[in-house]
Amino acid sequence: MKIFTSAFIYLFYCSSLFAQSTIDSTKVDSLLPKTLEEVTIKAYEHNRKLIDIAAPVSYTGQAQLNRFNNMSILSTVNESPGVRMEERSPGSYRLNIRGSSLRSPFGVRDVKIYFNEIPLTDPGGNTYLNELSFYNFQSIEIIKGPAASLYGAGIGGAMLIHSMPDQWQKGIDLNYSHGSFATNNVNANVHFGNNDNRNIFNYSHQTSDGYRQQSQMRRDIASYETQLKISDKQTLHAYMLYSDLYYQTPGGLTFAQYDTNPRMARPHAGTNLSAIQAKAAIYQKAFTAGFSNEYIINDNWKNTTSVYGTYTDFINPGIRVYEIRKEPHFGGRTVFQFNKKINETSLQINFGSEAQKGFFSTKDYANKFGVSDTLQTDDATNIWQYMMFAQADIKFSHGWIATVGASFNKSSVQNTRLSNVPPTAQTQTFQNKIPPRFALLKKITSTISVYGSVAGGFSTPTTAELIHTNGTIGTNLQPENGIDYEIGFRGSLLHDKLYFDVDAFLFDLNNTIVQRIDTNGVFYYVNAGSTRQKGLETYISYKLADNPHQFINSAKIWISDAWDDFDYHSFKQGATDFSGNYMPGVAKQIVVAGFDADTKVGIYTNLTYTYTDKIYLNDANTDVASSYNLFDARVGYKKNLSTKIKIEIFVGADNLFNTKYSLGNDINAAAGRYYNAAPGRNYFAGITLRGVR
Repeated sequence: MKIFTSAFIYLFYCSSLFAQSTIDSTKVDSLLPKTLEEVTIKAYEHNRKLIDIAAPVSYTGQAQLNRFNNMSILSTVNESPGVRMEERSPGSYRLNIRGSSLRSPFGVRDVKIYFNEIPLTDPGGNTYLNELSFYNFQSIEIIKGPAASLYGAGIGGAMLIHSMPDQWQKGIDLNYSHGSFATNNVNANVHFGNNDNRNIFNYSHQTSDGYRQQSQMRRDIASYETQLKISDKQTLHAYMLYSDLYYQTPGGLTFAQYDTNPRMARPHAGTNLSAIQAKAAIYQKAFTAGFSNEYIINDNWKNTTSVYGTYTDFINPGIRVYEIRKEPHFGGRTVFQFNKKINETSLQINFGSEAQKGFFSTKDYANKFGVSDTLQTDDATNIWQYMMFAQADIKFSHGWIATVGASFNKSSVQNTRLSNVPPTAQTQTFQNKIPPRFALLKKITSTISVYGSVAGGFSTPTTAELIHTNGTIGTNLQPENGIDYEIGFRGSLLHDKLYFDVDAFLFDLNNTIVQRIDTNGVFYYVNAGSTRQKGLETYISYKLADNPHQFINSAKIWISDAWDDFDYHSFKQGATDFSGNYMPGVAKQIVVAGFDADTKVGIYTNLTYTYTDKIYLNDANTDVASSYNLFDARVGYKKNLSTKIKIEIFVGADNLFNTKYSLGNDINAAAGRYYNAAPGRNYFAGITLRGVR
C-alpha cells in the first residue's frame, strides 16, 4: 500500500501546476469522448449509465485506447483494476481477470468474449483475441467475476467488444506507426455511407522482429462492417473479418537462462529440440462472418438476434509436436426484451438463448526440425453447447434497482481418435447447475450509488484441456463452479471533478482447474480442490482542468489499484498439501497511475506508471518472480490542416526505467521454465491523417 499512496501523491504534486485552470463542470473532458459517468453501458443488456449498473464493470473508450502505442490493446486493458493482459511474445496474448489465467498457458480461456453481440469465444472455450487488430476496437466493456446468468461459461467474467463508433462521420483514416525491434503498423480505415447506412472497411498490416530470439510476427487483418437502418423499427448490423497471423514462439526460460540472457529462445534439453531448431511458431488464419438484427416489435417488446460462422486454420510447430487444427464452427444468440413502466416503477425483462456447434479436426505429428513427420494422433472433435437465460430488472422509486437472473447451460464433447485401429470415441456431457445472480443498487444521490450482488458461476473444461498435448484424453476433468459476493460504490463529487469506482469481492471456487507440465513438456490439467479469492479494486480520477479557453484546456490524474488475496483453500496433490498457499500467477497488488493533459495548441501528453507486486510461479510458492516498476510516456500534436483534413503526430516510449521483468509466466512449468522476458526500454512514433466529408 506504500507504493499505492506514494504514486498517487507524486502524480498529484506533479500536476499541481494546472490546478489554477478554471473548471467548467458542464463541459466534457476533452481527453474522453464522454466522461465515465455519462457512458452508456450495454453489459447485462442494461443500456444504462455506469452509475446505475449493479456490477463490477470497467469501460474502455477511444481516449484510453489512444494513450499508448497503437500496436495492441494490452496497455489500455491493464488500466482496469483486476484485469491483466499479457503478451508472451508479439501476437501471443493471455487475459487474466481476477486470476483466471491460472488455467491458461496461452490464449484466452475462462473469459467469454463477444464481438458486436456475436460470440468470439468458440464452443470449445478458446478465444483467438489476436485475430483482431488495434483498430477493430472502438470500446470495450469488461464484466469482472462470474457473468454466467447471461453469458454462460467463464468464471473470470466477460468482455464485450464494440467496433462501430457512436458518432458517425464519413471519411478516411491513414495510420502508420514504427517502433523498436523493427515494429511497423500500417492501417487504413474508410467510413462511407450515411447515418442510416454506415459502412466501414478496415485493413491493418503489422510486423515485428520481436525482443527475443524466435519472436518475429506478421499480422494482416481485413474487415468490412455495415449497419443499416431498415426502418424506424429494424436495424441490421453485419460484418466480415479475415485475419492472417504468423508469430514465432520463443518458449519459457529457467531463471538461470533468463538471468544470463533474457532475449534468448528456449534452448534444447535432452531429446527436446530448442525453439529455434523446432521452428516453433503459430500460423493462424481465420474468417468470420455474422450479422445481428434488432427489431422493435412494439412499445414494450424488442428482439435482437445474431448468427455467425467461423473457420480457423491453425498450425503450430511446437517443441514436442507439430499440430495442425481445422476449427469450423457456427452459432447464434437471441434476446427478447420487455419494458413496462407502472407509475414510478420500471420493469425490464430479458430472456433468450445461445447455441454454438463446432467440428474440429486435430492432427499431431512429430516435429522434425520444423517439418511435420510421423503422425501421432488424429482426432475429430464434435462439440456443442447451448444456454437459456432470463433476467428481470425492477427500478423502484427513491433510487432502488433490483436485478435477478439465471441461466441453464449444457455442453457435450465427443472425441473420436481416428488414428486408432479401429477408431475409438469418447463422449463427455456437462450438465451444469443453474447459476443465479442477485443484485441490488441504491442511488444515494444523483451522482453516487452503492450496490451489492451475489452471483454463481461455472466453467467447463475446454477442448484444449480435455485433450493433453501428448494426445491422451483426460476423462476425469470436471467443471469449475463457485459463488461470488460483491459490494461496491461509484460516482462523482466536487461538481463531477472527482470520479471514483470501488469494489470489494469474495469468491469461493471449487473443482479449480489448474495446469500441469510434466518433464517431457506435456501440458495437462487437473481439478485442484478449492480456492478463496478476496480483493479490493479501486479506480479514482480527478479533473484538474476542463476549459477550452485556457492554454491547458484539459488535464486529469487517475489511479487504478487492485489488491488481491488469493489462496488455495483446500488443495492436495498426492501426499503434498498446498492448502493455504497463495495462488500462483497473481500479484498481490497492481497499481497503475496516469497523468493526461491536452493543450489549446494541440500538444498533449500521457504518462503512465505501473507497479506489479511479486508473483508466485508454482503451487508450492517456492519460486517467485520479483516485483517491478514500469513508466510509459506518449507525447503528441494534433492539428487541423483544413476544415476536412486533420493530422496527428506522436512519439513515445515504454518501460523507460529499462526494467527487467517477465510478462506471461508459465505457471507450474517443469524444470522451472517459467520466464518469458518482456522488452526493455523501447520507443515508438506514429502519424495519423484523417480526412472527413
